[in-house]
Amino acid sequence: MSPIRPSADTGGEAGATPVAATPAAATPAAATRVTAAGGGRAAVVLVLVALAALIPLLGPSTALRGTGEAAAPGVGGIALLRAVLFAAVCVSAGELFAARLARRVPGAPLEDAPRSWAPVAAAAGFVAALGLASVVATGNLLPRRLSDMDIGGLYQTRDGMLALLVVNAFVVAGLCALSRRPATQVWPLAAVAVAEALRAHPATEDSPLIGSGLTLVHVTCAALWVGGLLHVLRMLRRWRATAPGEGIAVLGLYARVAALLFAAITVTGVCSTLRRMPAGSVLEQLTTTAYGRTLLAKVLLVVAVAALALCARRRLRRSSDPLTAYSPARAEVVFLGTVVALSAALTALPVPIRW
Repeated sequence: MSPIRPSADTGGEAGATPVAATPAAATPAAATRVTAAGGGRAAVVLVLVALAALIPLLGPSTALRGTGEAAAPGVGGIALLRAVLFAAVCVSAGELFAARLARRVPGAPLEDAPRSWAPVAAAAGFVAALGLASVVATGNLLPRRLSDMDIGGLYQTRDGMLALLVVNAFVVAGLCALSRRPATQVWPLAAVAVAEALRAHPATEDSPLIGSGLTLVHVTCAALWVGGLLHVLRMLRRWRATAPGEGIAVLGLYARVAALLFAAITVTGVCSTLRRMPAGSVLEQLTTTAYGRTLLAKVLLVVAVAALALCARRRLRRSSDPLTAYSPARAEVVFLGTVVALSAALTALPVPIRW
């Protein structure tokens, strides 16, 4: 019988190679730190999402307080659904926009792009659009049971047809996002933007097509601004160690386009405001109507966003470490998310009476 040789684990032969214990001991600790960091970020995101959801849920009732105006039943729920719909459009459109910018940067590691959020965004948008369609089917009220809804009636009204168009558009957008050609999402997303612009200006309004055109430009530019920045920052974070220069280049391209988007948003926003609140009474209505109060809060937040954008742009150009632009840009995304929530609340509030 051959003798059993002692192994290195039991301290056998002097010439045996010892097993290093340090990496094995360090790996669980490193994994714990990574898990803790990821869990911390997830917790922060959940808190921010919860706070953002409170704006459309509670914002309308707060803005209406003391104005003497009456809101439709379920206005908070309707505003929340529209906030989810707007956010879904921003995420999907922003990914397409950011990917297009990244393709213009030589050497950008496009194969190492962040995981797409478009399929999840399309699913969330579909659920929100389905909820809003059920509201239309119930006569612009929140349904309490299925029998309250007139599904067939959706095909007989303008609002019903637009609601169905949005539902189907999100289905198509989700399928496009999962396909080999995700860029084709642009068409169903454009259909959503057009439908929302038409819905916001009924045929009974003065010059509804002009109002719809202003809203279409406003919504499109806002979606590219908000969603584009979100995805560019995700790229920058992912490439920080492997391709920081390319990430900064993408952020620089975005900053130049964002200036034009901001200008378009400002012009269309002012024009839309003056269409609904005449110049002679706009200052008074900003404080005495729910629509005006919410609009004023939105304007103040946009001013803060502009300040953060200028700070990030200055760091991007003049700082010895352009990556320091990441912090103000990240804060800008948070503020922009709040702006989206306020915009959703605006759509559920009564429009001020012109006099």
